Amino acid sequence: MKRRGYVIEEVCEMDNLRLAYWKAKRGKSAKQEVVRYTQDLQAHLLELRELLSQGKMPPIDYHYFTVFDPKKRQICATVFHQRVLQHALMNVCHADFERYQTNDSYASRLGRGTYAALEKAIANQKRYRYCLKLDVRKYFDSIRHDVLKTLLLRLYKDVRLIKIFEQIIDSYSVCEGKGLPIGNLTSQYFANHYLAVADHYVREQLHVKAYVRYMDDMLLWDNDKQTLKQIGKAMQQFIKVELGLQLKVFSLTSTEQMCTFLGYRISRTRQCLSPRSIARYEQKVRDLYWQYNQNMLTQEDMNSHLLPLVGFTMHVASGFQRANVMVRL
Repeated sequence: MKRRGYVIEEVCEMDNLRLAYWKAKRGKSAKQEVVRYTQDLQAHLLELRELLSQGKMPPIDYHYFTVFDPKKRQICATVFHQRVLQHALMNVCHADFERYQTNDSYASRLGRGTYAALEKAIANQKRYRYCLKLDVRKYFDSIRHDVLKTLLLRLYKDVRLIKIFEQIIDSYSVCEGKGLPIGNLTSQYFANHYLAVADHYVREQLHVKAYVRYMDDMLLWDNDKQTLKQIGKAMQQFIKVELGLQLKVFSLTSTEQMCTFLGYRISRTRQCLSPRSIARYEQKVRDLYWQYNQNMLTQEDMNSHLLPLVGFTMHVASGFQRANVMVRL
C-alpha cells in the first residue's frame, strides 16, 4: 500500500475544521465548554489550524470515569478542543484506514457494525461444522506504542501528521509504552488498524474459509476441527510475535452448540441473548423508567434511549425470549 503524503494541508482547510467542530458538538451543544468554544469559533479554528500546520497540538487533558457495561472499563474523555482536533484528523485520514481493512472487519466502520457482524456470524454458523472463537486479553491496555507507530508509518509519510499521531499515542499509557485510551476517536481507528494486520494474515497466509472480527473479538469457521486447531495456534503465535498481544484461551466448538458473540448466543439453529445481556438491558430499562418517573427524562429522551434497547432484542430469533425479557421489565 503506497504511503500518503501532504495530509496536513487537507486537515488544515477551514471547511474541514468547521466540519470537525460540527461533528464534535453533536449532542453536546448545551455544555459550557462547547458554548465557550462556539462564542469565539473562528479564532479557535484559526488557532487550531496554526498548530496543526506546524505539526503541534494543544496539551491533551483527559477526564477519567468508570463504566460497568458489561465489564469494568476506564473511559477517558477529552476536552472539547481535542475532540475537534481528532475529528479534523479523521475526516481526512478515514479513507486511508478504511482501505487497509478487509471485508472481515466490522467495528467502527460505516455500513457495518454490530448487527452486520452478527448476521455474518449466524450465516457462517449455518454453513460450517466448527467455530473457533478468539479474543485478546485486555486489548486496549496491551497495544504497544512502538508497534502502532510503525504501522502508521506504513500508511503515511507526512512528517507533521506522524508527529501529531505520536503525541496522541504518547499522551496515555497503562504501563511503559502500552495502552490506548478508551473513548478517543483516534483510539477506535488505531485499535481497529492494529488488528487489521492479523486480518490480512488470516486471509493471505492461513487461507481461512470464513472469518469475522469485531475489534478484538474474532470468529473463524471450517468443516475440519483439526484445521481450526492449527489455525488457532498459528494465530496465537502471530499475534504474540508481530503485535505483542496475548490471546485468551481460545474456544473451539461445534456449530450445533451455542457460541457467545457481541452479547448474543448463536448456533446453527437458534439465536438468543446471552444471560449477561439480558440482565444488563433489564437494568438499563428499569433505570430509564425510574428517571422518567422522577421527571429526569422527557418522553422524547425516554424514546431515544429505549429504541436502541428494543432494537438489540429484535435481533433475537426467539419471540418467546423477547416476550420474557419485556415481561420481566
